[in-house]
Amino acid sequence: MALPASSASARAAGSPSAAGHSERSPFARLTELLAPYQPGERLINLSLGEPQHPVPDFVGPVLAQHIADFGRYPMAKGIAPFRNAAASWLATRFALPRAPDPETEILVLNGSREGLFLAALAAARHVGPRDGTPAILMPNPFYPAYAAGARAAGCEAVFLATNPANGFLPDLESLDEATLKRTVAIYIASPANPQGSVASRDYLARLKALADRYGFLILADECYSEIYTRTAPGSALEAAGPDFRNVAVFQSLSKRSNLPGMRVGFVAGDATFLNAFHELRNVAAPQVPVALQHVAVAAYGDEAHVEENRRLYRLKFDLADQILGERFGYQRPAGGFCLWLDVSAHGGDEAATVKLFREGGVRVIPGSYLARPQPDGSNPGAGYIRLAMVQDSESTAEALHRLVRILDESRG
Repeated sequence: MALPASSASARAAGSPSAAGHSERSPFARLTELLAPYQPGERLINLSLGEPQHPVPDFVGPVLAQHIADFGRYPMAKGIAPFRNAAASWLATRFALPRAPDPETEILVLNGSREGLFLAALAAARHVGPRDGTPAILMPNPFYPAYAAGARAAGCEAVFLATNPANGFLPDLESLDEATLKRTVAIYIASPANPQGSVASRDYLARLKALADRYGFLILADECYSEIYTRTAPGSALEAAGPDFRNVAVFQSLSKRSNLPGMRVGFVAGDATFLNAFHELRNVAAPQVPVALQHVAVAAYGDEAHVEENRRLYRLKFDLADQILGERFGYQRPAGGFCLWLDVSAHGGDEAATVKLFREGGVRVIPGSYLARPQPDGSNPGAGYIRLAMVQDSESTAEALHRLVRILDESRG
C-alpha cells in the first residue's frame, strides 16, 4: 500500500483546500447532514463515543470527603497520591520493564484529549529542527485532536491510511526515509478508534526502533485499553525499554471508569519529554482539580467496576455477533467499544447514515467524516459507518435489528 512519500503529496492531503469539510468536527458535519430529517422511530444515538454505563459508587463519597480541595489551585503535575496511583496501576496492569517514576514519568491531564493535543506542541519543541518540513504522522481515520495538535504545532499532518489490508494499523514498512527524517512524532491508537484493532508487541517494537533511529516521539493513545472482550491489549511502554525513551502513553478514566465528564487522565513515559511537556502545560493548560484527582486515585485502585464495565460491553458484542453475523463485514473488534461496518454496498456511508436516521431513528456517523483524503483522493473511511456501543443492551439490540432490517433486508 502506498503511503505519503513526499512533502508535496502529504501537503496536498493535509491542506484546508484538499481536506474541505474534514477540517471541521465530524459531529458538526453529522448534525448538518441530518438536519433536514426527523428520526423515523425512537432515537437511539450510537454516533458519539460517550460511555453511558453507571458512574462508580465511590465517586460521590470521595468528592464529598475532598470538597475543601476545590478552594485551592492544584499543582500542574498532579498530586503525589495521584501520580503514585497511576504509576502503580501501570506497573500492575502491563508487563513493563520497570515501574514508572511518579516524580518524573507521570503527569496528570484534563482527560487524554487535552494531553494529546498539547503533546504535539511539546513534541515539536522537544525534538527540534527536522530534515525538511516537520511532520506529525497519524492513522487515518483518526481522533480529531491529533490533526488539531499537528496544525497548532506548525507541523504537517501526514495521514497513514488504515484498512483491512494492514489490519487497520499504519503500515510501518511503507514509510519512506524522507518522511521519517522529518517526523517529529507519530500518533498511534491501540485499541484503535474506530476499528478496534490492537497493535501487537512486535508491531510496537518495530515502531520503537524507527522512533529511536530517526529521533521522533511515539504518542500512544491507549484510552480504550481497558475495553476488550477477549485478550487484554498491551502498552507501548512494554516495548519502550527501561528508560521509556521516545515513548509517551496517554490514559483516561473516561472509558475505563465511565467518567467522561470528570476529565481526568495522565501521560506516562520518557522523562525528558515529560519535563518539557510539564513546562508547557504549567503555563498553557488548566490544572486538574485536586478533589477529582482523589476520585482518580480511588478509580485506579479498584478493578471491580472495570470488570463490570467490560462485562456489559461483552454482552453487547455478543448481541452484535448474533444479530449482525457476517453482514457488513462485521468482525468482533479486539478492543474499544465501536463497530466499523462496511456499507459500501448499501449506498455508501452518508446515504446509509441518512437512511438509518430517517427510517429507523438510529444515529451513526459516516466513516468518511472521521478521516481525511489520501494523496490519491481516496478516503479510507468512505463506505463505513461507526457505531458506538454505549447504550444499554436493550437499546443496542433494537438499534442493530433496525440496522439489519433497513439496510440489509430492504436492499434490492
